Amino acid sequence: MPDIEDGAPNGGEGNALSSAPSSAERRPQGRAQQGTFTTHDGVELFYRHWPAADSERRATATPRRAIVLFHRGHEHGERMAHLVEELGLDEFDFFAWDARGHGHSPGARGDSPSFSASVRDVQTFIDHIGTAHAIAEPNISVIAQSVGAVIVATWAHDYAPQIRSMVLASPAFKVKLYVPFARTGLRLLRALRGNFFVSSYVKARYLSHDPERVRSFDADPLITRDISVNMLLGLYDAAKRVVADANAIQVPTQLLISGADFVVHRKPQEQFHARLASLDKEKHILPGLFHDTLGEKDRGPALMRVRRFIRHSFDAPPARPSLLDADRFGDTCAESDALATPLPRRSLAAIYWRVTRACLTWASARSDGVKLGVDTGFDSGSTLDYVYRNTPAGSSRLGRLIDQNYLNSIGWRGIRQRKVHVEELLGLGIARLRDEGNEVRIVDIAAGHGRYILEAVERASPRPEAVLLRDYSDINVRDGAALIEAKGLGDIARFVKGDAFDREDLARLDVTPTLAVVSGLYELFGDNAMVGASLAGLADAIAPGGYLVYTGQPWHPQLKLIARALTSHRDGEPWVMRRRTQAEMDQLVVAAGFRKLTQRTDEWGIFSVCLAQRVN
Repeated sequence: MPDIEDGAPNGGEGNALSSAPSSAERRPQGRAQQGTFTTHDGVELFYRHWPAADSERRATATPRRAIVLFHRGHEHGERMAHLVEELGLDEFDFFAWDARGHGHSPGARGDSPSFSASVRDVQTFIDHIGTAHAIAEPNISVIAQSVGAVIVATWAHDYAPQIRSMVLASPAFKVKLYVPFARTGLRLLRALRGNFFVSSYVKARYLSHDPERVRSFDADPLITRDISVNMLLGLYDAAKRVVADANAIQVPTQLLISGADFVVHRKPQEQFHARLASLDKEKHILPGLFHDTLGEKDRGPALMRVRRFIRHSFDAPPARPSLLDADRFGDTCAESDALATPLPRRSLAAIYWRVTRACLTWASARSDGVKLGVDTGFDSGSTLDYVYRNTPAGSSRLGRLIDQNYLNSIGWRGIRQRKVHVEELLGLGIARLRDEGNEVRIVDIAAGHGRYILEAVERASPRPEAVLLRDYSDINVRDGAALIEAKGLGDIARFVKGDAFDREDLARLDVTPTLAVVSGLYELFGDNAMVGASLAGLADAIAPGGYLVYTGQPWHPQLKLIARALTSHRDGEPWVMRRRTQAEMDQLVVAAGFRKLTQRTDEWGIFSVCLAQRVN
């Protein structure tokens, strides 16, 4: 759809209520129900629910549909309650949460364990709506403002939800901080003091021209002026990543930009929209409106466009572009091709990376971890096992210091968090199988040394009936078998050599698995035909109802360093990776005959771990 700059500035024609369609039987006032849902870490978050008007639901005779509202920073869900009536979408259920540390939800005001925890809360809330209110994800549309819009955009990027559409109003991709070097200063202070809180400088009169909105903002005891530095910097880091990689988002998206916004910058909003991969996307610039786009005095034109966009998104079945050939066309293909292309030998970039490789060679004589990477490949099973153990070692105090810095790189921290998430979802898969009265027979088709599997098995009670670990490397088979014996699991576990990409070999496994694991493998191979054959082999081996744990790498901040400086296990070739967006990885899994159930993502958005179930 074309970009639109609306011609009704603040004070022009149109208001919120006059643009809403009339209805013989509108949703009754004051019908908001209150509820809570439990987050992954056991916190009960508060939300409001406005059921659809019964007459509208009977008339449409369609599955239940919902609009989920996500409020601005500092505010709470009640501040968006006016939209329930003003949008005139009476056939929809409406939901609005109070985010952690906001409104009636618990937690330090303006804080969260991390920005990624708040993003995960969105998925948990959507899951709760599905289970508690019987509204499926494809029948949900989302409306989010400011900080809430960034949380939702990050969720759309990291989790690839199958929602029908999303409306983002004045997303706070980059907050206007009028103090020079404010972010640098905040990072430095946080490093010295730990987390602390800062107060918003924004006055209510700069948020909206609506006198009642201004008055209620100033009088509302549930509004918090503070925000934690962890959340503020997490917001900035996530927004920067999502804007740069918005081409990973396929959700139909409408972007509303306030033309007189004193709070956030417009340029990142424009960049985000330009890079979106959505087949259906809109951008509306609303002249004269302040930051509270959907709470402005003359919000009617904006609400009219929101109403039309949401109804349009439900006019046809949900559709997403196919990404099964993204290894041959598209952004991540072009990105990996560029990384694989040799640099001009005399260019500054080539000189820089030669110096970097020379530094790694120097470090390998002192750091055990760097030496192992140089000798076996930085992507080898031996290197990963060393990273999992996370014990700095070297030839001297300097060597151990180098090794500690190496092990603390963001990529290896992400790998260790991936291990935690794999073990968590392994436990969930085991618990589901036990609850269903099924045996637990685990197969890992590229186990490395198998440490994460064996440590999860050790904690399981009762233990699985069988564990089959496979790997293509003789070294990994040898060391993995030794680890099985060292842990005393030889009665149920064994390690054999096998090709993870041989569909026929996987289909003929001598153990019929009920729970399969593929961790850290597909990230190393960009060819979707290979991955598809591997997944198809697992689908052939696993009976319907069985489970699959799979990992992905939708984003990585060190791709250039990895490609230009590190070597792989494949005869010392450069370690060039092609990222798969979460949407692409999920499509490959679905195409093989699985249904995604749940997902975990680290706080940096690097690695994802998912649990899927084999379907008929």
